[in-house]
Amino acid sequence: MRKILVVGAGQSGLQIALGLQSHGYEVTLMSNRTADEIRSGRVMSTQCMFHTALRHERDLQLNFWESQAPKIEGLGVSVAAPGSWGEGPAARAIDWLGHLDGFAQSVDQRVKMAGWMETFAQRGGQLVIHGAAVGDLDYFSRTYDLVLVSAGKGELVQMFGRDPERSPYSQPQRALAVSYVHGLGPRPEHPDTEAVRCNLVPGVGELFVMPTLTTSGRADILFWEGIPGGPLDVFDGVKDPAEHLSLTLGLMEKYVPWEYARATEVELTDAGGVLSGRYAPTVRNPIGRLPGGGLVLGVADVVVANDPITGQGSNSASKCAAAYLGSILEHGDKEFDEAWMRSTFDRYWDTAQHVTKWTNAMLAPPPEHILGLIGAAGQLPQVADRFANGFNDPADFENYFYEPEKTQAYLAEISGT
Repeated sequence: MRKILVVGAGQSGLQIALGLQSHGYEVTLMSNRTADEIRSGRVMSTQCMFHTALRHERDLQLNFWESQAPKIEGLGVSVAAPGSWGEGPAARAIDWLGHLDGFAQSVDQRVKMAGWMETFAQRGGQLVIHGAAVGDLDYFSRTYDLVLVSAGKGELVQMFGRDPERSPYSQPQRALAVSYVHGLGPRPEHPDTEAVRCNLVPGVGELFVMPTLTTSGRADILFWEGIPGGPLDVFDGVKDPAEHLSLTLGLMEKYVPWEYARATEVELTDAGGVLSGRYAPTVRNPIGRLPGGGLVLGVADVVVANDPITGQGSNSASKCAAAYLGSILEHGDKEFDEAWMRSTFDRYWDTAQHVTKWTNAMLAPPPEHILGLIGAAGQLPQVADRFANGFNDPADFENYFYEPEKTQAYLAEISGT
């Protein structure tokens, strides 16, 4: 029986651990918090998982909350008219809703990670509650066939060197602020459609609104992404959750009043329902070298950390877990050497590179042809639907999004001109 250590109990680490466990591997999972501590702690993310990522969970029969979480059937885009917020309420220059081919869902990671961790232990997995340091891994690498590092913060990440060719940004490109709320009303234009709403405020930032399942039931996530140094970059140092929500709503009233109009009665789901911070999008070398000579393999956002502007974090984590699980199972009883580690990461990078390219493009000011494409989606439902489904399969953006010639040819084809 092969022995594998997974360090970090997030989406990818737990999905891999449970997957390996179901195939008879002897798996040890290290987490710096218990399931109860996770469940009662602060929110960790703004996860919205699209069809492919949800399918990976279904394949492992880990979709425990599918019947309870809202079924997200659409993705809407609104663009504030540039400068319209200077003299009163902002106006919308663009507003449309694209329909997803397969529904998406969001489950608060406090609910999911705690539940999955308990399942892992109930199924006989070795669960170690301990924050791992490099020295710990140096010891463990000699007693396990493979060590996977999926803890995306702290000392362990420093083992994986930044890949400058794949990391165009060295500084954070957005200041992030999240609030989980009850009491958000429906969008009057589509009152019966659960949808993620992407509100773009040119030169200022973005507000994302998404339905979710949290510890207290159905809720919505209000998520600001502010350009650093701009008017949305006001959450650093805010410790009081009520002040955090008040700031969120005040900015909504000014920049996206159409969303604020349905948020006048909201309240936080709980005192841990807010989060703020920032980080630089970074791709890292996937192999970490320990002082004693052992090798460890980085997982998900340890090695590919994108800004959440495209909502890909938990999707990428699920896809990474599926790719790594496949590589481990196919490898049989052969040694997990450096060549295998590199080819395993490359298998994931085949998918992840499209996410990274798209996300980095969305962080930059949009070129004219992309503004034209987003505008055309308001008149051409096929364009809106294709853009929405790109959140599930970002590789499709290669076909019509990045190059003006491809965009123009696609729009001409759809519009019949």
